[in-house]
Amino acid sequence: MTTTHEFWLAGRRASGETAFEVRHPHDGSLVAEVSVPTDAQVEEAVAAAAAAVPVFAATPAHQRAAALDHVAKRLAERTEEIARLITAENGKPVKWARGEVGRAVSVFRWAAEEARRTNGETMRLDTDPGGTGRYAIVRRFPRGAVLGIAPFNFPLNLVAHKVAPAIAVGAPIVLKPAPATPLSALVLGEILAETDLPAGSWSVLPVENAKMPALVQDKRLPVISFTGSDKVGYQIMDSVPRKHVTLELGGNAAAVVLADWSSEADLDWAASRIALFANYQGGQSCISVQRVIADASVYDRLVEKVVEKVRAQVTGDPSDEATDVGPLVDENAARRVESWVEDAVAKGAKVLTGGSRDGAAYAPTVLAELPADAILAKAEVFGPVLSLHRVEGTEEAFAAVNDSAFGLQAGVFTHDVQTAFRAHRELEVGGVVIGDAPSYRADQMPYGGVKDSGVGREGVRYAMDDFTFEKVLVLTGLDL
Repeated sequence: MTTTHEFWLAGRRASGETAFEVRHPHDGSLVAEVSVPTDAQVEEAVAAAAAAVPVFAATPAHQRAAALDHVAKRLAERTEEIARLITAENGKPVKWARGEVGRAVSVFRWAAEEARRTNGETMRLDTDPGGTGRYAIVRRFPRGAVLGIAPFNFPLNLVAHKVAPAIAVGAPIVLKPAPATPLSALVLGEILAETDLPAGSWSVLPVENAKMPALVQDKRLPVISFTGSDKVGYQIMDSVPRKHVTLELGGNAAAVVLADWSSEADLDWAASRIALFANYQGGQSCISVQRVIADASVYDRLVEKVVEKVRAQVTGDPSDEATDVGPLVDENAARRVESWVEDAVAKGAKVLTGGSRDGAAYAPTVLAELPADAILAKAEVFGPVLSLHRVEGTEEAFAAVNDSAFGLQAGVFTHDVQTAFRAHRELEVGGVVIGDAPSYRADQMPYGGVKDSGVGREGVRYAMDDFTFEKVLVLTGLDL
């Protein structure tokens, strides 16, 4: 008999009148049933969050930091349990799931540290005669309660990137996990319930997507942090122009291999990193390698190495320690990837390896000669598919990177520091990684994109800034 998982309403367990199933992407087996909040329970959670705004903002830094430290500690203690849960709900190979738990531990640890050292700033105002005797203190205060909407691909760590900064600044948060992957967020709720955070300061509501517009429109949630598709993200932003909305959306990440990256060791490294990070979450990462843009002088040798290393990726049961690439989140996702590859082939692309589907799994795939009018050339595949492109020189390579509606991150394989700074200056992306794939992310650094890849930044301190506003206190009549 399957136990129905309760959700978390204003910091306490609750259950609704209906439930939905969570099934394993690998074999379709039933993992759990999850209770769905009623409309009245959603209203209760939002009202509690709104009521908690002044209370939570006034909590001392040590209380918020201690709660964040506790979460980091308990996540670390429960790593194996939570990693297996992520694998079951998401299909992610367990070795990558463990890494995700480790990253979430770091996010909460960073948030605890930032909660303790966020001091604001001071400035003397007597730099002009009218400011004589005046001194300013600038502090940041929460904009209000946060609606956090998380995706399925990192069901714990991308939840952490919403919850931890909110707690750090004292902003109540109503979290909506992805319906496909709510279980790790509900476990996080278990751990949060062990802390002494104020009632109403957090809720985890596995509401159906059909109920999301009402939450988005609710004026008691003036901040929205959304991670997901560009289509949905910009629909949210357009529907609430007076709210503070941050969007971490899609990408079409490019790895650029330039002419000076030409030794066998160089090309082995580039091919290994490209093969790994085109497939490491089944390609279901916004910064997975989707395009490889290589200088003509190294292209042929690189292609051979990339194909070899992609073929070496081990596919299969994600609970197996040897598996590198598991299934996609569901069969519909795999069918979509299959149709996009078929579209590319019909338009002239060549499949160098892969190109087949088995249920929810899609084989790691390499394409060459991808035509510009193929869907894969323009959209985010969110699957284990990469394409190879030959260019002549750095200028053409950088132009190819920028020839995209997205601009999240890019990787540039070069030894030339001048080229590195040029890439930083010219590439229309939120982050440039030199000497590695675009898929590197440290959870404390600012992370986000330009163009259709979104607005605002994740990374603990940067999200804290997004969740707060500056308020100035001017002291008068001081003898400075």
